[in-house]
Amino acid sequence: MKIQLPIIKNIDQLSATDLRRDSLDILETGYESIIVEKLIHSKITLKDGHICVADQKICLDDYERVFVIAVGKCAVSSATALEEILGDKITNGIVLDVKKGNFKNMISEEGTHPLQSEKNVFVTERIVDLIKVANGKDLILTIISGGGSALMSLPFQSHNEDQKRFIEELMKKGANITEINTVRKHISEIKGGQFAQIAYPATVVSFILSDVPGDDLSVIASGPTVMDKTTVKDAEEVLKKYEMEASKERFLIKLKETPKKDKYFEKVTNILLGSNLVALETMKKKAEDLGYNTYIEDTKLEGEARILGEKLATKEYLPNSCHLWGGETTVLVSGSGGIGGRNQEFVLGALPHIKDNMVVIGSASDGWDNSEMAGAIGDSRLFNRATDIGLDTKKYLNSNDSFEFFKQAGGHIRTGRTGANVADFYMILKGGQLLGQEDESYDESEFEEVSQEEDKEMEN
Repeated sequence: MKIQLPIIKNIDQLSATDLRRDSLDILETGYESIIVEKLIHSKITLKDGHICVADQKICLDDYERVFVIAVGKCAVSSATALEEILGDKITNGIVLDVKKGNFKNMISEEGTHPLQSEKNVFVTERIVDLIKVANGKDLILTIISGGGSALMSLPFQSHNEDQKRFIEELMKKGANITEINTVRKHISEIKGGQFAQIAYPATVVSFILSDVPGDDLSVIASGPTVMDKTTVKDAEEVLKKYEMEASKERFLIKLKETPKKDKYFEKVTNILLGSNLVALETMKKKAEDLGYNTYIEDTKLEGEARILGEKLATKEYLPNSCHLWGGETTVLVSGSGGIGGRNQEFVLGALPHIKDNMVVIGSASDGWDNSEMAGAIGDSRLFNRATDIGLDTKKYLNSNDSFEFFKQAGGHIRTGRTGANVADFYMILKGGQLLGQEDESYDESEFEEVSQEEDKEMEN
């Protein structure tokens, strides 16, 4: 029998108190619930020549060829599961992820994220070449997941490097994912429903794994198979909000309208397979099993990470309660060169305000918070320890260097890349017993062991 190793690789080192252990056990079940291979197998089956998913039945005998296009940070794991289900019924396909996989009838390509690259453009051109040859007797199965906006890139009348720097500047100014993808859709030749337009008149069935707050299908990976609700005017409003008009001219960025004709979407079916809410509901059940009164507070948390961290940490919570949020915060970059990561910055912003007998967690579902770490865990013990060794939270916040702070203080959550991507997890766990009734002493080796383990992992 295969033993399931913890997804949180340093869970034992981080579990210095019962409250920390409970919070990490709750987070662990959230990660387990979004293991993509399990999710695909639980949602999609092949029975009597029909692909069965949700309330849909797709008869493969109705089609001459079946193409698969999988794009995003879940592409390899989801395409692996789909190949296990369909086998040789897949005629051809392309899998574009931040890592490579091995497939019988599909080509696997490794691209870049969070910013596009020439490699991404090259592979996207191959995707276009493939779906262009599809006709009305063909079926195109797409698997779309977070990270697809950067990975599937085909710039409209501009150079890739210019577009990359333009989007990077918009990110640094604090635009949220919906705003960024609104702009992306109108500077691309494949996003915002344009994939569906290129594939027409083939039948397209798109399986979607959501990484955006609110699960708006037109925003996930910039909605390549979904009719776009935004217009060029909406993109212009985003650029105006962040004072990007001059940058638009400097980088020679052109905007285009996305397809609005119904005919391109009449043979398109978009199915949401997984989302942040799936994980939050699993975490809620685990927390309740551990005896906590548990609340899913929001599934579309947005805003500046450090501000939200402070705001949520300073709220009053009832004893013995667990509070969960899903979403994607932003970091306003100071330009000082810190490594950061929005989840680590969220916890760092909360750290000076965390009350006794409380734990705060911010962690990325894909395991990559702008660094090798998924996020961080914080409590008053960690804050006191950091203060004792001379770490100033304000200094590290001002330089967007939360990564270095937690590297020195301890508290990093390490999962490695999970192969899933359903936005981020935020948790506040309030205990029913004061820390003063537990052992308040600090074990220096606890923090040293965590730091040494993190150093060893990064060297590897």
